[in-house]
Amino acid sequence: MTTGLFTHDACFRHVTPPGHPECVERLEAVIGVLNGSSFPGLRHFEAPKADRGALLAAHDKALVDAILLTKIPDGEFARIDADTSMSTGSAEAALRAAGAVVAAVDAVMAGDIANGFCAVRPPGHHAERARAMGFCLFNNIAVGALHARAHGLERIAVIDFDVHHGNGTQDIFWNDANLFYASTHQFPLYPGTGRRSERGIADNVVNVPLAPGARSGEFRTAFEDIVLPALERFSPQFVFISAGFDAHAADPLAALNLREDDFAWATERLCDIAARHCARRVVSALEGGYDLHALASSTAAHVRVLLQESVT
Repeated sequence: MTTGLFTHDACFRHVTPPGHPECVERLEAVIGVLNGSSFPGLRHFEAPKADRGALLAAHDKALVDAILLTKIPDGEFARIDADTSMSTGSAEAALRAAGAVVAAVDAVMAGDIANGFCAVRPPGHHAERARAMGFCLFNNIAVGALHARAHGLERIAVIDFDVHHGNGTQDIFWNDANLFYASTHQFPLYPGTGRRSERGIADNVVNVPLAPGARSGEFRTAFEDIVLPALERFSPQFVFISAGFDAHAADPLAALNLREDDFAWATERLCDIAARHCARRVVSALEGGYDLHALASSTAAHVRVLLQESVT
């Protein structure tokens, strides 16, 4: 088997205002590197639109309607907050981004692929049950994770190494003991959540804030001492990764100092746990990463590990 790459051209049509860091060029950089000669084994899939039922498992009806029914004239933007806006193509892009994760789950469960990476935008992990925010419209990883329950699975885990805390995933998972969320992130930093004291209804939320300037050693210690043992105890039936690469030293929006090999290492450790607990079931989705070169090289390192794990 191999790794599936899930994406759609509609994700290029989510246009943000001039100068916005979450721009079309991000996805161009990711797709450009994954279409290169280093990844001949990737199996490409066109992301479908997520259906309404999948969205409503993670989000309130009012939010789903607001995203899907807002009419935006060509060339204009609908502002959600200071950081988040929609253009004419945003609703379809959001549907395809969430649908990519749903489709990846289905393909893994069907045995068509060993694992999957969803190269999509807008990103998702800041979108709460009732609120779009932080560049995010729908919470792609949460929509896909909850869809795994359609396959009879219960214990679902999301691990998030984006530099920003995934407040949206935490919000959606908080009250369900069978949903596990763990995050390493810079603190203090947007969105201001992610303290160690935030633990969920049944200690199913694990936050490991990292101080500005933290490097590989602090990150790997957080994983080895806190995140991975907690994930082992949870014994997941499916592992999802919110793969944000803005903790890279070159990223302009934060101040952690990770490198490509740190993301590869974390991916290997998560795949090891998936091999022990859930028949290697792993689906990853792109979150942040705003230096284009660092984003491309970090994504390549991450997907390279997924490919290696798919043939082990």
